[in-house]
Amino acid sequence: KFLWTVLVTILGYASSLPVGNDVLCTAEELAKYRIIFIGKWSQTAFPKQYPLYRPPAQWSSLLGVTHSSDYSMWKKNEYASNGVRDFAEKGEAWALMKEIEEAGEKIQSVHGIFSAPAISSGTGQTSTELEVHPRHPLVSFVVRIVPSPDWFVGIDSLNLCEGDSWMDEVSVDLFPYDAGTDSGFTFSSPNFATIPQDTVTEITCSSPSHPANSFYYPKLKILPAIAQVTMVKLKKSQLGLSAPFINLPAKNNEIIDTVS
Repeated sequence: KFLWTVLVTILGYASSLPVGNDVLCTAEELAKYRIIFIGKWSQTAFPKQYPLYRPPAQWSSLLGVTHSSDYSMWKKNEYASNGVRDFAEKGEAWALMKEIEEAGEKIQSVHGIFSAPAISSGTGQTSTELEVHPRHPLVSFVVRIVPSPDWFVGIDSLNLCEGDSWMDEVSVDLFPYDAGTDSGFTFSSPNFATIPQDTVTEITCSSPSHPANSFYYPKLKILPAIAQVTMVKLKKSQLGLSAPFINLPAKNNEIIDTVS
């Protein structure tokens, strides 16, 4: 009886502790954001093996979710889910959508799903709107790099809440990730499954350290951003309006390198 009393006391105390960083959000109402994804994958910026045809450099549709800390779409250094694998390798969203829906039904960790149209070239922009909730202030999304074995860009659990208020605007530079499910080195590599599956890793100018790697630029310290995402909080008067066009100068993203 004594042990049972102690156990109940401990569990009661534990249940009162913060579960994740989203618990700290005390904003009183929902917030809507315009999310603008900007592709910066140009031949000038990334000259090595730049895909010009069959297919040319482009971006898949953007698939994202607003959620609590109980859900994770993907994480660096952890294994990609079957849904993320299918999306990163083939751009197929069905399995990932199913995973998101199941997480929302089981533990109510998902507030909403959002998507934006694909971009038919390496440079350009696409946008959509998303809604966050005080209990679901985190944003995650993925965009597949096309063509590629299993490479993508995205954000994992970005918190748009600061205490009792929502951030007005946030911009994040994006860099390529390997989903760890295909062992191809180049943009146009044939399908070659990674067995056993590896974890999600960031692709850098020196990793994978192999001359055949399409992002291998040994003269650089870091890769320039291949994309950028901006999220702007919408005022009530802005809801439903089209997104502004953001014009970024190419010089911010150029590689001075003789590799071709």
